[in-house]
Amino acid sequence: MSIPGNLLTTAMAVMPHKDAAAALEIALSMDIPFWPQLPRLSYYEDMYVQASEHFPGIVLDMDNQTLAFSMDKFIAELEDTLSRFDDPAYFDISEQYSDVYHRFLKLDLSERPAIRGQLEGPISFGMNVLDQDKRPILFDDTVRPFMYEFMAKRINVQLERLKNINPHAFMFIDEPGLQFLFSALSGYDSSAARDDVKEFLSVIERPRGIHLCGNPDWDFLLNQDMDILSLDVYLNGEIFSSYVGSIKKFLDNGGVIVWGIVPTNFEPFEAENHDTLISQLENIWIALDKKGIDKDYLLSKSLISPATCCLVNPDGEKTVEKAFEVVREVSRRLREKYKLA
Repeated sequence: MSIPGNLLTTAMAVMPHKDAAAALEIALSMDIPFWPQLPRLSYYEDMYVQASEHFPGIVLDMDNQTLAFSMDKFIAELEDTLSRFDDPAYFDISEQYSDVYHRFLKLDLSERPAIRGQLEGPISFGMNVLDQDKRPILFDDTVRPFMYEFMAKRINVQLERLKNINPHAFMFIDEPGLQFLFSALSGYDSSAARDDVKEFLSVIERPRGIHLCGNPDWDFLLNQDMDILSLDVYLNGEIFSSYVGSIKKFLDNGGVIVWGIVPTNFEPFEAENHDTLISQLENIWIALDKKGIDKDYLLSKSLISPATCCLVNPDGEKTVEKAFEVVREVSRRLREKYKLA
């Protein structure tokens, strides 16, 4: 199932809203809508907490808003979790962990070109959740293989539910931790990490892809067997676009790129306008065209989005909502200019 391109709009899911209905309305304003994640509404909506539901060994403190891991608890709960592996409902996100996800599933989205879900990936989850010794569980040789399998199951269950309301549904695996994975300080053998990422992606149902805002090993990531890659091109476009050969191979293998171009942080957003953002995108596309990636071909396999999520603006959700408006207008102008349907 192919993912549409032609500079349609989508966005990453973490939003600053405390009103689920308002956030969902903004999410539905994108051509390819998604269900929002709202950590300011509830700690259950935090992306790491949502991913942790039913993971054995998790110690969730709602009063202090902390998420941790206990090996003793993991051992005690593992057998019960394994006995539920054939129960899709067990791996789905419950209403307690996301009311808005279940609202999204009740909507008629069958006429949309696609819809999207998301879940925190095992690398970022494993880097951020610490055990009783304050060590990331990603570095535990016992926990890590199970974590990959568990998260793959959760992603596949969610994707199946989304496909029930739109056959063109796809998933973002949110992996901000990928930019740190292959560093000498990560505590995770680089060769093993690369093999684990390849194996993990291979068991995710298609369409599958990764969203991140940092600068990972682009050569490695673009050569993975996935269908979509979402990135912050506003900050990282120059570096990303230097990987011409890998970008071309990714596109030729059916991949779609989500160009995150509109900043959502207050100060950079106020410094830009439609024309400057369009110019930044077109400069990248022109450079790639000169290096052998036909621009029309590239645009047919491209989406437009905000550059990042943002929870820290002084004006709450106002700048984020303005950024979504700019995304829609940038898309409209570019689609009109390049005569894209």
